[in-house]
Amino acid sequence: MKQVVQNYKSGELALLDVPVPGCKPGGVLVRSAYSLISTGTELMKVSEAGMSMVGKARSRPDQVAKVVQSVATNGVPATYRKVMGKLDSYTPLGYSLCGVVEQVGAGVDDVKVGDLVACAGNEHALHAELNWVPKNLYARVPDGLAPRHAAFGTVGSIALQGVRQGESRLGEVALVIGLGLIGQLVVQLLAASGVRVVGADPDPARCELAERLGAAACGDPESAAVESAVAELTDGHGVDQVYLAAGGGSNQPVELAARLCRDRGRVVDIGKCRLDLPWNAYYEKELDVRFSRSYGPGRYDPEYELEGRDYPIGYVRWTERRNLACFLDLVARGGVDVEPLVSHVADFDDAVETYRSLKDGDLKAVAVLFRYPGQEIEAEAPVVAVPAVNVKRSPVRAAGTPVRLAFVGAGNYASSMLLPHLARRDGVELSTVVTTTALSGANAQRKFGFTAATTDLDAVLGDESVDAVFVVTRHSSHAELTRKALLAGKAVFVEKPLALTEDELAGVLAVVEESGNDRLQVGFNRRFAPLLQEARKRFGARTGPASLRYLVNAGRLDHGSWYLRQDTEGSRFAGEGGHFIDTASWLLEADPVSVYAVAPSGNEDLQVVLRYPDGSTATISYVTTGSSGFPKETLDLIADGKVLRLDDFVRASVFADSGAGRKRWVSSRLPKARDKGQNAELAAFVKAVRTGGPMPVPLQSLVATTAATLAVRTGLAQGAPVTLTGAR
Repeated sequence: MKQVVQNYKSGELALLDVPVPGCKPGGVLVRSAYSLISTGTELMKVSEAGMSMVGKARSRPDQVAKVVQSVATNGVPATYRKVMGKLDSYTPLGYSLCGVVEQVGAGVDDVKVGDLVACAGNEHALHAELNWVPKNLYARVPDGLAPRHAAFGTVGSIALQGVRQGESRLGEVALVIGLGLIGQLVVQLLAASGVRVVGADPDPARCELAERLGAAACGDPESAAVESAVAELTDGHGVDQVYLAAGGGSNQPVELAARLCRDRGRVVDIGKCRLDLPWNAYYEKELDVRFSRSYGPGRYDPEYELEGRDYPIGYVRWTERRNLACFLDLVARGGVDVEPLVSHVADFDDAVETYRSLKDGDLKAVAVLFRYPGQEIEAEAPVVAVPAVNVKRSPVRAAGTPVRLAFVGAGNYASSMLLPHLARRDGVELSTVVTTTALSGANAQRKFGFTAATTDLDAVLGDESVDAVFVVTRHSSHAELTRKALLAGKAVFVEKPLALTEDELAGVLAVVEESGNDRLQVGFNRRFAPLLQEARKRFGARTGPASLRYLVNAGRLDHGSWYLRQDTEGSRFAGEGGHFIDTASWLLEADPVSVYAVAPSGNEDLQVVLRYPDGSTATISYVTTGSSGFPKETLDLIADGKVLRLDDFVRASVFADSGAGRKRWVSSRLPKARDKGQNAELAAFVKAVRTGGPMPVPLQSLVATTAATLAVRTGLAQGAPVTLTGAR
């Protein structure tokens, strides 16, 4: 097999043929799929190997001390032979990879041949085609997580352990100095924890990347930008914690940390930088300096790493292996996005040239992956276009008073959630109800006071006295009925979904463009809910990216429900997922730019992660396997030291930290007052029809939400994030 090696004496890099390692007890033999170059640690080692002997000595004073001790003990000749023999040997590179278990050693029962695992360790997760990995240095890769992303497991664990050492708390402000690979991951982990982050790095491209991934502000440490951002976010008190993720010989990082940290703040060293602590600065603020030991507890303990002796979870919650598994889970669920960090993917056969390009500066990268033989070149991430709305509006037909409405469909939702509100609304006349069966139309006419009931849709569309048409039929008919009503010059209210396919969506927009009629509303009612409207107002404006979590406890469907007819009516999420995407986008005041979806096998549960232009993320957990006794919808919005909590449209809370202390608002609504916004939405639609004013939700937003909902299916099929091109 082949392995990347380096001669530390000469600096030579080689892709060497070496024997296949044996599969010893207590571990597994793993065939590499992808391995990650640590552009910080590994390139430092490569650069040191190219130095003179004096340069090597200056860069590793710890090793020089060992040599001096050896001279005192063993004499100069013996020490010289020992040192030269060690230097003039091939040493391995690499410590973070993902691969497939090829053989299982005795005593291992948690994985089997064929399982995908992420591996750690600078002696066991090497840039090599095969590695023997002991039990505590691998973790199974969650279903749906791409191997190239799982290869980040070790460096992710290093970042995660650093964040744990910082003991970050919700609403705090942190400074990350050094925005290389580890620093970028630290930024995301902190942002996912509800911490506002300021980044410092002299590279503008890395600053821009960190801001896209969740940092509130970034800048050159020598500029005033970083200090200004810290002052603004902390009311001049200084950050709660500083993470040193920089390398090199400058003492600037520790001096900057002291200047911008608050009194009794925490400074965590993750990288390998100079640490000449300015005594007065650290003493006067009583700063707490902490070190983060690589991947976590267990590191450098041979009994843990080599013999597989785990630490009891009651005493050591997060070990190396648990950190590794935790980071993989975060990536799988979309809490951390490593794809933007991948600057280059090289074939393993080109490893030596790749290292040289990195060392010489020809290849500038945050993260570089080696792809091993047998791994197919991955298709580019799927892209779904969000159609642009181009329409020259035709004149809005003047509506009389009352506004005359026709309904196409009068099923359970229309009869329980829409018609009761409209039937008692002043200025509204329920003109005609169209149904496929005569009796259902007659029932709707009797209950809600329609002037007429019919099964003839064309007659209604041709009736010039009808101002607006409600489409409340089964999902498969929504797009076509909407097209017909728009062509007839009617304003249209269509229940979700607007379309079940990209072609259907394009067809609706083609009619809008052809007719000039863009008077369209989709029944995304939750943004109109009074309780959520009030909570959003109390939450106020935000300055940094937000994290939104939306749990939808959808429950199981009754046997025989037409929702189960996925071949004709689309998936359950395609039918109602737009509700939750629209709510998230309304709260975050933007349309999503990417969608990532993961689904366990055997049920309809979904995890959908949406990313927004300012780095905000929304995670929608759509589950059908929960308890029916638990509320259906719970939502949390976290940003800028504030938290908005919505409990099933019954109760809402807003918590905020400010310079004057903590503030809290809690609604006083009772369970009987549950209101998901249908009445307010209908009022807004009727007003727009009556006055000719703008529709309640911009058409481009309706299109973006529909495209994002459809992209979930694409993402599930391809197992990759979907980029929404044209999204804003």
